[in-house]
Amino acid sequence: MNKITNIEEQKRNKDRVNIYVDNDYAFSLSKEVLLKEKIKVNDIIDMEKMKKISKEDNFMKCKNSALRIIERTIKTEKEIREKLISKEYDEESINRSIDFLKEYNFLNDENYARMYVRDKSKGQGKNKIKYSLIRKGLDEETILEELSKIDDEEEENIAYEMALKKYNIIKKRESDDYKLSQKLYRFLISKGYGYDVASKV
Repeated sequence: MNKITNIEEQKRNKDRVNIYVDNDYAFSLSKEVLLKEKIKVNDIIDMEKMKKISKEDNFMKCKNSALRIIERTIKTEKEIREKLISKEYDEESINRSIDFLKEYNFLNDENYARMYVRDKSKGQGKNKIKYSLIRKGLDEETILEELSKIDDEEEENIAYEMALKKYNIIKKRESDDYKLSQKLYRFLISKGYGYDVASKV
């Protein structure tokens, strides 16, 4: 059995404390875990309790890291998971952090798809949006459901305006009508518009 002889706030990080066992530095913890576990000076702790505390602390660090990531910009579950893996958090801490974000609606792939489609449809076709969302880890059913909400006429109008701008640029250096139309066609396909929309435009 080991005795906690001192608990000292870290100088560089006020949210964490250093724990001293038998007058020697043993490990650091977040204040959140310290309060949750009701750890105090003169407590006798065994190795099993220390392991449990360490596991809880790893989760807290992982959760806070996940919150910082999502504060900067909205992410999908896959993106958050990959970032936490790259920071070398353990799988259990990552899964618990993901569950926490979902529980408080910080992480919602359906909402992400809705906002992404609404934003990107102003300058991209359905195909490009779809493959971007697949890469971000969203399931195809969710993606297709959101893409189906794009008004076909509005999509064509946006594609037309984009093609018109492109046409005014390339006609200055291309006089051949066939080559001009092919360049516009390729341009629209590269922006993710389907062959039917590109042909129509």
